[in-house]
Amino acid sequence: MGVSEAQKRASKKYLEEKIDRITVRVPKGGRDKIHDHAKKHGESVNEFISRSINETMKRDNQES
Repeated sequence: MGVSEAQKRASKKYLEEKIDRITVRVPKGGRDKIHDHAKKHGESVNEFISRSINETMKRDNQES
């Protein structure tokens, strides 16, 4: 059974209200490297990128 129209609307509303979207551009082949690295560590690409950003910001703030 597929996803109901009500569920689609609820998901769309949640994404619009709770999630910011960022587009990342990488050199050709970069997407596959990122995907492979994330998969190797049991993460989605989104989880890997989010963790990488958060860890870098935390480290940078400690250096200040």
